[in-house]
Amino acid sequence: MNLAYNFRTEARTKKIIAAVENRQYDLRLVLENIHDPHNVSAIFRTCDAVGVPIVDLLYTIENFPKLSRVSSSSANKWVQTNKFVDVCECVKSLKKDDFLIYASACDLAADSLYSLDLTKKIAFVIGNEHRGVSEEMLSLSDKKFFIPMKGMVQSLNVSVAAAVMLYETLRQRELAGMYPSKNLDPVVKENIIKEWLAK
Repeated sequence: MNLAYNFRTEARTKKIIAAVENRQYDLRLVLENIHDPHNVSAIFRTCDAVGVPIVDLLYTIENFPKLSRVSSSSANKWVQTNKFVDVCECVKSLKKDDFLIYASACDLAADSLYSLDLTKKIAFVIGNEHRGVSEEMLSLSDKKFFIPMKGMVQSLNVSVAAAVMLYETLRQRELAGMYPSKNLDPVVKENIIKEWLAK
């Protein structure tokens, strides 16, 4: 690989190359009307850590969150976003790319997160802190799932729930040998590395 890029240090270049190689382009996260920008920022940090390259922001009620890309430590600059204001359009976009849609739900008919095969091409949907995932999105999802909880309070902060989901996905995918990614086109990879080195 030609490393004649504009970069500061060899260590930074190696870190960027490794991060790009570990991006999971068959894993997506959809945030539906999540209100608190601190929760959104925390979720983006987890996405970057696990290798989620794209987050879909589906905001039909709440305003879109303000995401700063100024700080070099901000995860927002390393994770791409798509914006949607309509549930059907978001679902249509995901289905066009052959994603299975797994929505979090407090539902007796839902599956435990730990019973799911998370090595498939999946888009997780997590919803608003109080309302959860919308009924419309739940009706259009391929699966509904829950995170098992054994305490008195059956509720996790939404950013914590996202971390639990994504790290279980990372665990399964590491066991399946999916890190680094095997399906990233070399030309696309080269272009992403160039783009990241310029940030």
